[in-house]
Amino acid sequence: MSAKLGNNDAQPSPTLILAIESSCDDTSAAVLRGNVVLSNIVAGQAVHSKYGGVVPELASRAHQQHIVPVVQQALAEAGIDKSALSAIAFTVGPGLMGSLLVGASFAKTMALGLRIPLLAVNHMQAHILAHFIQSENDPPQFPFLCLTVSGGHTQIVRVDAPNRMTVLGKTIDDAAGEAFDKAAKVLGLGYPGGPMIDQLAQQGNDQRFAFATPKVEGCDYSFSGVKTSFLYLVQKELRANPNFVTKNLADICASYQRHVVAYLLTVMQRAISETKVKSIALAGGVSANSKLRHEFALLAEKNGCTAHIPPFAYCTDNAAMIGMAGHFQFINEEWASQSTVPQPRLVF
Repeated sequence: MSAKLGNNDAQPSPTLILAIESSCDDTSAAVLRGNVVLSNIVAGQAVHSKYGGVVPELASRAHQQHIVPVVQQALAEAGIDKSALSAIAFTVGPGLMGSLLVGASFAKTMALGLRIPLLAVNHMQAHILAHFIQSENDPPQFPFLCLTVSGGHTQIVRVDAPNRMTVLGKTIDDAAGEAFDKAAKVLGLGYPGGPMIDQLAQQGNDQRFAFATPKVEGCDYSFSGVKTSFLYLVQKELRANPNFVTKNLADICASYQRHVVAYLLTVMQRAISETKVKSIALAGGVSANSKLRHEFALLAEKNGCTAHIPPFAYCTDNAAMIGMAGHFQFINEEWASQSTVPQPRLVF
């Protein structure tokens, strides 16, 4: 994809974009008129819950089953006939290859049949640009820092324009979302574990237990040691008391959630201090975490920054954010070709 400069304004326009998101285990389709969401349909995949994580082959099969009805529902809810579409946007990466292929193949075929432009969107950039979807929240002003936290990625990104983003720091191993999910699995809570930990933490004492804090230079993160510290504490306590988890579940969840959130924001504070940027944003699935949302707002207040926290509908994977990113690409005429292939390890 080229990176032409142009009008980066996110104001509504006559363009109608059908967006498709299929990077992992959610099949989603949305229709946007400029930055206004006309529909945003998401079909989840419950099949993964019994395995404690996403099974790639099962995910791609489920996408094949869901994509046609999801797209049809998105068009119907938007009240748009496919002949009125201006372009089709799809997730090109990062993600699971099989899942990405389903969305990319469908989008390319439909765009070819309708003879309209194709837009290949970076999933992580789309999480950030979701802030420009029309909502009750004001969009961030450029430049801003975005803490993007999901099951597979943890990044701090400086955003100077929709097509000018610089990664200031990222995890060198595991992501924060994975740290929550693996902890939930240890506790026997099932998958996805992050929301379950968040819910249980509401009734717990978050000062009860302590965990290791990684020492990583700059604005990078590391969560492998955090997960190991959690596992060792639980194993040690279970040897002394087999009922440890059952009797202390809320306190364990609250303490672990506080620790992960504190670590995320400690590094974010470092980025704010180094860049002097006065506008900060959250993005990604973990941005739905209640503790992170609360503490992020306090961090912004402490630094005299404006905080931008996305509506819950645009935190987890969804096609509306793909459409928003596609809108900016459409303005800049950043077309993808029929030879575009998914990139599971795509970076900025």
